[in-house]
Amino acid sequence: MIGPDRELAPEAPPARTGGRDRYFDTLRALALVRVVAYHTFGWMWAGLVFPSMGVMFALAGSLMAKSLERPAVSVIKSRIRRLLPPFWLWGMFVVLAMLLHGWMPGWQVVYWVVPLGDPPGNSWGMQAWEILWYLRAYLWFVLLSPLLLKVFRLAPLAVLLASLAPIVVLQFVWQAPDNRFGSCLLDFATFLFCWLVGIAHREGVLARLRPGPVVVLSLAALAYGAWFALTHQAEYGSYDLDDIPLAQAFWSAGFVTLLMYSKAFFKVDFAWLARFQRLDRIVSVFNARAMTIYLWHEIALILAVPLIDQFWNVPAFAQYLPLESQWFMFGVGWVLIALAIPLVGWVEDVAAKRRPRLLP
Repeated sequence: MIGPDRELAPEAPPARTGGRDRYFDTLRALALVRVVAYHTFGWMWAGLVFPSMGVMFALAGSLMAKSLERPAVSVIKSRIRRLLPPFWLWGMFVVLAMLLHGWMPGWQVVYWVVPLGDPPGNSWGMQAWEILWYLRAYLWFVLLSPLLLKVFRLAPLAVLLASLAPIVVLQFVWQAPDNRFGSCLLDFATFLFCWLVGIAHREGVLARLRPGPVVVLSLAALAYGAWFALTHQAEYGSYDLDDIPLAQAFWSAGFVTLLMYSKAFFKVDFAWLARFQRLDRIVSVFNARAMTIYLWHEIALILAVPLIDQFWNVPAFAQYLPLESQWFMFGVGWVLIALAIPLVGWVEDVAAKRRPRLLP
């Protein structure tokens, strides 16, 4: 499993209306910021503070359940259509760069067309393409959502709790093979609960639960996930949740359950965000260009390094700017991401059959 860095869910960001859920929008924006920060600083503890991938899969599961009020085939087609064009545009740059650096593709290059498996690449481009695990995992969840929704409705709470069983089996009973199928299976098992708790929120299941049991079980999941990560760091080389699927699954399960339950039970909506127009605007842009930010942020960080190297040739920059600081690279990375939004973000509008806009 590659780090969360391995959502962002390419949800179609509709035009700003009173119907936007600013709580979910804010969570998605925070997840994006945390992903970029993780890939800049490499903080092992970042997933414990805010498990971005679990949050994003939960949000995507909720939105997918809402969409499945319409015919399943049309919903799946719409999700795939919104996913692929931004991926193809980004992929053209990455594939061309790898070809120029000696990459010799095989038949697996078909995964650069439809990422049902991890698209291949060479070590030179790894930092750019390793994030594609998310698109592959998201695509499989979308394809399986009609079946997951039917099974969930048979016994909602039992299915939700049982959804943690696959990752336990893969940890203690049977190890997933070290290939594309194994990667798909492992990521699916790791984030299955998060996707289903999003469905549980949308189906109204969470709102009917009493706070006591929800909080106790969530804290138990958090405690087990943290304990497993901290006690197995020697085995995995770190306590980074991205390297420890079982810990990731349980910590994310407890974390996102509390977030989704707060929304369902306490009716949290973050409507107050509208009073802060600039912050509200940033959240809107992040949600309208989630795929663009996610896909292009690693390239922005890669380009930030040679760009900062050039700053050293300007004596004033070398004297007064913190060129050696990772925080400076973090800032330059966001400047480059901001440039990518008008340059390539309009593809998200085209994919969603909306009028292209340079800035949503």
